[in-house]
Amino acid sequence: MKRFDVVTFGETMVLFNPEQMLPLEYNHKFIKQIGGAESNVAIGLQRLGHTVGWFSKLGNDPFGRYIQKFVRGEGVDTSRCIYTNEAPTGIFFKEKRSSTDIRVFYYRKNSAASLINSTDLDEDYIASAKILHLTGITPALSDSSRDTVFKAIEIAKKHNVIISFDPNIRLKLWDKDEAKEVLTKIAAAADIILPGLDEGELLTGKITPEEIANELSIGKGKTIIIKLGEKGAYYQTDDEKGYVEGFSVTQIVDPVGAGDGFAAGVISGILRNEPLAQAVKRGNAVGAIVVGVNGDVEGLPSNDEVEQMIKGRTDLQDVKR
Repeated sequence: MKRFDVVTFGETMVLFNPEQMLPLEYNHKFIKQIGGAESNVAIGLQRLGHTVGWFSKLGNDPFGRYIQKFVRGEGVDTSRCIYTNEAPTGIFFKEKRSSTDIRVFYYRKNSAASLINSTDLDEDYIASAKILHLTGITPALSDSSRDTVFKAIEIAKKHNVIISFDPNIRLKLWDKDEAKEVLTKIAAAADIILPGLDEGELLTGKITPEEIANELSIGKGKTIIIKLGEKGAYYQTDDEKGYVEGFSVTQIVDPVGAGDGFAAGVISGILRNEPLAQAVKRGNAVGAIVVGVNGDVEGLPSNDEVEQMIKGRTDLQDVKR
């Protein structure tokens, strides 16, 4: 069995991105891309030099095949992906009214990914990873996908695989009470927790980063990193805590996917055994680069680009990818 730095799984959909900044009903041309929190992280980590496996249940249709080919083409292992004839691959559309007003319309109910179940998991595959990365989107898709997440956690715990968790709360998929109950259980099992400030507030009822981190630090050995947008991030462990400033961004083209880029950067730093503050800085740098490019994965940078950003160079056009 091949060894991986990170293994992750979840739904990836085909994204139709409008060519013009108009209300969706007035757009007639779209660019076909992909988007999915876990595959975004997987591709981000692969571009940063890590070995990554990603899997999902895909519709046995052109969109499902397109997704697997795209992710595999980025160097991510997709050997555990499963195709089904029982449901189609999900799709979604972006609506861009301005650079700061971007809306998303999902067509994912009863999609192929929602049919994933715990028997689809390969225990050896998960055990082969240093880190299992999960998000709060997968357990929101269906009862069977929720069971799959908790079974994956059980496998990871059995084999001493570190669990990283980005709540990635999507209230279009479930209500606040249900989300809080399920995601709090996942957070309690995770070793690395990566919420946004609003997500931390929903999960804990607290407002400040320090209070949220204290509430999430159930038991010892947890690493809590709270995303603060343009202000950077707050980190806390049993032994250290602090704020890391964000990077200045001159133009936001598409903010969707920045949080996934941040997660990839932080996990990359942790895998490199960097001091935690430096790993968080790496996450901030990736997020700042991602928002400058149209699409969920197209702006995910190479390690050279990240290093240049950290060193203070913001014009990255000539950096080798």
